[in-house]
Amino acid sequence: MKTKIVTTFLLTLLLGIAVKGQEKVTSPEFLKYTNSKWVDSVMKSLTPKERIGQLMFVAAYSNKGIEHEKEILETIQKWNIGGLVFFQGDPVTQVKQMNSYQKQAKTPLLGAIDAEWGLGMRLDSTISYPYQMALGAIQNNNLIYKMGTEVARQIKNTGLHLNFAPVADVNNNPDNPVINYRSFGEDKYKVAQKSIAYMQGMQNAGLLTTAKHFPGHGDTNTDSHYKLPQINHSLERLNNLELYPFKELINAGLNGVMVAHLNIPALDASEKPSTLSKAIVTDLLQNKLGFSGLIITDAMRMKGVTNNNKPGIVDKEAVQAGNDVLELTQNVAKAITEIENAVKNNSILQADIDNRVRKILAAKQWAGLHNYKPTPNKNLVHNLNNANAKLLKRQLVEASLTVLKNDDDVVPLQKLDTLNIMSISIGDSLTTKFQKTLGLYDNVKHFNIGNDINPATIDKLKKAINNHNLILLGIHDSSAFPKNKISFSNTLLKFIEGLPFNKTVVTYFKNPYSIAKIKNIENAKSLILTYQDSKTTQDIAAQLIYGGASANGKLPVSIGSKFKAGAGLTTAKKIRFKYTLPEDAGLNSKTLNSGIDSLIQQAISNKAIPGAQVLIAKNGKVVLHKAYGTHTYSDTTKVKLSNVYDIASVTKISSALPALMHLQDANKFSTEKTIDDYLPYFKGSNKAGIPFREILTHQAGFSPWIPYWQNTLRKNGSYKWHTIKRDSSARFPIKITSNMWLNRNYKKKVFKAIKKSPVSDVKKYKYSGLVFYLLPTIVEEITSTNFVDYINANFYDKLGATTLTYNPEQKFSHSKIIPTENDFLFRHSTIHGTVHDEGAAMMGGISANAGLFSNANDLAKLMQMYLDMGTYGNEEFISKNTLKQYTSVQFPDNNNHRGIGFDKPYLIYKGENSNTAKDASKESFGHTGFTGTMVWMDPKENVLFVFLSNRVTPTRENRTLYKLNTRTKIQQVIYDAIK
Repeated sequence: MKTKIVTTFLLTLLLGIAVKGQEKVTSPEFLKYTNSKWVDSVMKSLTPKERIGQLMFVAAYSNKGIEHEKEILETIQKWNIGGLVFFQGDPVTQVKQMNSYQKQAKTPLLGAIDAEWGLGMRLDSTISYPYQMALGAIQNNNLIYKMGTEVARQIKNTGLHLNFAPVADVNNNPDNPVINYRSFGEDKYKVAQKSIAYMQGMQNAGLLTTAKHFPGHGDTNTDSHYKLPQINHSLERLNNLELYPFKELINAGLNGVMVAHLNIPALDASEKPSTLSKAIVTDLLQNKLGFSGLIITDAMRMKGVTNNNKPGIVDKEAVQAGNDVLELTQNVAKAITEIENAVKNNSILQADIDNRVRKILAAKQWAGLHNYKPTPNKNLVHNLNNANAKLLKRQLVEASLTVLKNDDDVVPLQKLDTLNIMSISIGDSLTTKFQKTLGLYDNVKHFNIGNDINPATIDKLKKAINNHNLILLGIHDSSAFPKNKISFSNTLLKFIEGLPFNKTVVTYFKNPYSIAKIKNIENAKSLILTYQDSKTTQDIAAQLIYGGASANGKLPVSIGSKFKAGAGLTTAKKIRFKYTLPEDAGLNSKTLNSGIDSLIQQAISNKAIPGAQVLIAKNGKVVLHKAYGTHTYSDTTKVKLSNVYDIASVTKISSALPALMHLQDANKFSTEKTIDDYLPYFKGSNKAGIPFREILTHQAGFSPWIPYWQNTLRKNGSYKWHTIKRDSSARFPIKITSNMWLNRNYKKKVFKAIKKSPVSDVKKYKYSGLVFYLLPTIVEEITSTNFVDYINANFYDKLGATTLTYNPEQKFSHSKIIPTENDFLFRHSTIHGTVHDEGAAMMGGISANAGLFSNANDLAKLMQMYLDMGTYGNEEFISKNTLKQYTSVQFPDNNNHRGIGFDKPYLIYKGENSNTAKDASKESFGHTGFTGTMVWMDPKENVLFVFLSNRVTPTRENRTLYKLNTRTKIQQVIYDAIK
């Protein structure tokens, strides 16, 4: 008794000083309804027993079937309980159940849920936001406030009114088994600030909140679900540290506080669980800290409170201690009986019961239950998972990413052409989302290891490591929650610890505390923390490595002696594509996706195309990247994003043209010079003296095309003996098909045909592809370098455009290459793996007229470089001035709308007959291809559009794609989707 008096005196002294120095406590807003007309009327309608029932909240599940529902309904009808706490299930069933329960309740029920990281904590088909430890790394608390408002919206849309969040515990014990990753961190000030941001976001959006676990559950290595933890800190320490966030939250107008099951001798020497302690609940929380909102017990079925305490009696003691709500009472009937008896013998005053019920009813009125209406469930799952909700999750994850090391600013990766990269994902035996996203940026060799490793795998990995100069190591978590443990075998752990960290970028998808258990990991070239493992964290972390995302998170906890709280580096701003949602770039997802999906489906249904790839980017953000349909009409093989298409005339702006611009910047090429300046063979021809500016804008008067392949045929349809043979040889080395081999000198015949072709005296726009057969040779003459080597070294390798290639069957299997036409005129076979254009095929597949293959993603990298006026990945490929010159209309007075090499919108819009969408700006530019491809860039809106298809299957006569005007209609959808 003496000890208790001394403790109470010290508590009063210390806390009295603390509270005196605080600002005035802000009372919860809902308390203004305590004596409202509605609350008065409800109080009059309740019997004393029913009033006690209002203190009880029982567990409800939407996945336990009809018997459980009947049990809940019976409890509601018999005891008039105050509320339900929902756990596992699905949102639609939960809404239906809650509507049913409310219909049967005499007094409207307060619906609660323990959704610290959102509905996904409890319900399937809903969003899980990052755990609080990850949020603790975020520097912009406005994002956490936004999360609060969004979590509130989602919870309210499932028929509930109260969230048992935020967790306000200061986690300063790495071995804490129950709080840990659920805490904002170890810094009391930041825990308080972030807790307030989350709380205010929820409350301002109309949701009741509950800060937990008072008076602080952060420094314990015992889980109160199974045993009563003991916290042996001094009163001064508790006041200065554990209680600090709660005091700040209370001052900020917090609705509710959840009291934990803890044994804290400094606050109550009786060893009672804090939930049952009047010294803690009444004297400390209410009287000393001035909290007047809802006081809710932690679950009354947890062993931290039930051990050595009988059902019913323990509930009575919780009410005696000063709690308003008994969460998850084990036995409602016994609890009500015990409390009722306590009222009769005056150990609990009826006035106290009434005051608490009024408080609960006031909270219900604030939540709108005085005007209760059933919650609608139409389109509920879609509504809960809307685009803005998904985008917020991605924003939170990106803002939480923490770079603890970044030697030589290795992240984001630069100079991709100098890197030979391998990835190792540890803890996941299948290719991970992390690895798939890495593959969007460059050619990365992937390796996967489960939680164990064998000697053969070690040998294989060591060889691969020696052959690569950069390792991207992902350390994954097989646990559903990021616990502070390492489940890897000792052999695997030693393998990790023995890696050459000086050339390794480590991305750690586990609890940061567990880093302390891995030797040498702090020596990594770069070390990135994501705090948890999910597809979203994997996706965005991979983007961070390549500069599609950036990082400025700060470590919220200390990791042994390796890293202290507050550590964290800021990486460079975005330098490559960011793969994200339309809303991230200011587009409407529904308009964009539904509009494009509909147009593609129309094209496929009308057999305009069997399939397609579409990529759309705005502001350097890829907002749509989809594959549709099948390889051919008769095939069931679905198009994948990794498949490569013949891009046909888009080759013109993707191969020689960037080379010419690059050479112009080096003063080695000029559009004012002529073909004969670079190819003396053309001196004295009708092509001599015509500047490239006229040629590349298609107003030099050249013939549109020459059917070179027809010159190989006799009148009877057989091949001339000196042109094509069935087998290869030194004289016939150029492969057209497996049984068609072209004479090695045929390229000279092509050049001769171009040289002799007529030139019109009328200098007006007339499309011609002839010069593009010559351009690779011109580049080679200027550079003394093989053309393909030149464009690979100066463009594709640096861009990470690994599928942008000539002669794809030399690099990829046919299963990766989309076929084009069934050629019955020249090749007499299905064209698959080789270029569709006959002339390019006769050039060995390498021409600037056609010949390139690519997937949409890699082609988009080159186009984005154009859109960014010559830069990508922090490298300048072409000067801004040169690109502006080439992408500008050159001869508008001559009714020529073309740029230099690039197509441009018609000078006057011609409706559906125009080459672009109506809203495409005059500054836009691009090109189309005969196989059904299109790329278009619009600097005004910073929009990129890539469309790849094989409309020429089964025959080039299929012009339905043009009749439907699919490509330009899709382009218009982009502008329609821009908000």
